[in-house]
Formats: sequence, structure tokens, C-alpha cells
Amino acid sequence: MIFGKLLGDKSANQNTNGVVSEAQVLDVLRPLHDATTGRDYVTTRCVRNVRIAGSEVTLDVVLGYPAKSQFEAVRQQVESAIQSLPGVTAVRAEVSQKIEAHAVQRGVKLLPGVRNIVAVASGKGGVGKSTTAVNLALALAQEGARVGLLDADIYGPSQPQMLGIGEAKPESEDGKSIEPLTAHGIQTMSIGFLVDVETPMVWRGPMATQALNQLLTETRWQDLDYLLIDMPPGTGDIQLTLSQKVPVTGAVIVTTPQDIALLDARKGLKMFEKVGIPILGIVENMAIHVCSNCGHAEHVFGEGGGQRMANDYGVELLGALPLDLRIRQQTDNGAPTVVAEPDSDIASRYREIARKVAVRVADKARDMSAKFPTIVVKSDS
Repeated sequence: MIFGKLLGDKSANQNTNGVVSEAQVLDVLRPLHDATTGRDYVTTRCVRNVRIAGSEVTLDVVLGYPAKSQFEAVRQQVESAIQSLPGVTAVRAEVSQKIEAHAVQRGVKLLPGVRNIVAVASGKGGVGKSTTAVNLALALAQEGARVGLLDADIYGPSQPQMLGIGEAKPESEDGKSIEPLTAHGIQTMSIGFLVDVETPMVWRGPMATQALNQLLTETRWQDLDYLLIDMPPGTGDIQLTLSQKVPVTGAVIVTTPQDIALLDARKGLKMFEKVGIPILGIVENMAIHVCSNCGHAEHVFGEGGGQRMANDYGVELLGALPLDLRIRQQTDNGAPTVVAEPDSDIASRYREIARKVAVRVADKARDMSAKFPTIVVKSDS
């Protein structure tokens, strides 16, 4: 057997317990591509623990991003390919997901209880950033991830109403930290839970930044795969401080196709680049409007602006979302589209964008800080 391996004898790789070998199983799986990533399951090391007993084959397919809605399609795809091998009578593929913590800006430590932080930002207000953020958070949760959402807009918090828990108040068990509230299966925190809805936050930048930092670090986030931060609009002091001090894995830029919105969105993108935060992609919101009466489609805010911006900066256009009355109505009523109409085309688009965001996060270098022991040098004296 040893000489067979050294000489490249194919029989040395044959599994004596079955009619096929592991090498044959992997070979038949290589042409299969993940519909979300566009890459095959073998090269990306998603295929694991191939076991062969006689004519039966079992294996695990472990995705590096949340894709619960895709599990059945992946299972059928893999099992069908292996069943085409001569002599195989039974195949069982277990599909699952494993979310790792990924690297952040140099010199910034990860947040306890949070594996990855994704900033959802825009250069200006009014482009639907908060609506996009809440629907992406809910979409990731529907795909099987543990998700949190931090409303970082101190002056104009909107997530409490969008999540339908505007009257709720967070609790503190130790008097020092606060427990996140839960809505539609995600953990959330906002200054809107701590102040009266009609009370204006007349704070200067340093106070607002300090308050936001406390919301982030003193909330007891519980084992999150992703924490999405709904960033305040613009590129001022608050945004810059957050970008430098918060351990962000990557940022998503939300814009409309309109030229004026794109000008500000470009500024937001450049801000993240300057502080070393990767851009995960661009979401084009309000891309097209379809009349609910006659079905006429019209590009109200222009056409193709998000794609042009993505091309200019070498990033991906993650997806385009329509200008639809239902999206506004559902978020105003505290049940965003992804939970209000989970089977709708719009919800499907949000989930597709969310999976792409998670894939871009998974492509980043893993955080290895927990893998190494702390080394302490002591003097002999």
C-alpha cells in the first residue's frame, strides 16, 4: 500500500469498504457550484467527512454563511451527483452552516458576544438605509444566523418603531450593562428605547459618540453571528469615530440611483476605505417603481447608478430593491417586509442580498486572536 501511494497507484486510493472511493466522490462533486458563491463545494472545503460503507455514501456539506433556505436545494444537488456514480445505492448529505469570526481593523479588538459586525451606511439620509438594515438583519435571522441590530442614529432613531417595540424598555441585571431587546427573532438596541419618542437629543458630537459607544459596548449581546449597525447618515465626527473604534468586519453602502445620492454615497465609501474597513458591496434602493394599478415600470430616481458606482470602485452591486408602497407601510407598522411577507419577491431579494453580504464576510480573513495563548515574559530576578 505504501509503495502504491508513492507510485501514484490509483488502487491505493480505493476504499476497500465500498464500491467507490472518496476521491471519486470528490471528483463528481467538483463541477457543482454553490448558487450564491459561484464556487464549487470541494475547493472551498465545504465537503467534509465523506464516509463510505459498501454501496452507501454519507457526507457533510458545511457552508460558511447562513443559507437555511438553500439547504434542501444543496442537499438534492449533492446527492443527485453522487447517486450517478456506478454502484452507489444510497446517499445521505447533511447540510449545515458554521459562522466564523473574521478580522477587523488593525488594533481594534472584537466585541464580546459578537463574531462579526457589519456597518450599513449611506452618505445622506432619505435613501432607505434604515429600512434596508432592518430587513437585512431579519433576512439573516431567517437564514439561520444569530443576529443583532444596533440603531446608531442618536439624533433620529427609527428602529424601535420599525421593529414594533417602540414602547419597550431594556433592563439591567447588574446596574452596569443592559440587556438587548428582542423583536422578530433578533436582538436590538437603540437610544430610542431609553428616551421619550418626542424628546430631541440636543447633544454635541462628543456626547453623542460617547452615548453610542456605551450602547454598543455595554449591551450584553448574546452569541451573535452578526451585529448590523444602522449607521447615522453622513460622514461626520460620529461616523468617523465609530469607523475607527468599532471592530467592523465590513460595510454595506446603501444608495439610490440618483446622481445626488451617489455623490454622497461615494464619500461614505471613501471614509470606510481610509480607516481600513472593507466594502462588502453596494445596495441600490428605490431602483424601479412598478405601478400597482397598470403595471407600468419607471426608474423614478434614474437607472444604473449603483452599478456604475460599483464598477468605479471595484466592488459588487449586491442587489437592487424596488420603490414599493408595501415596504414603507410594513416598516411603519413594525413588521418589515421580510417578516410581513416572507414569501414575497421583495423578501426574497432581501434574503439574496443578505446571503451575499454574509458570503463577503466569510471571504475575509478569519480572526485568529483567540487561537493564540497570551505570552507573558517574566524576569528571573
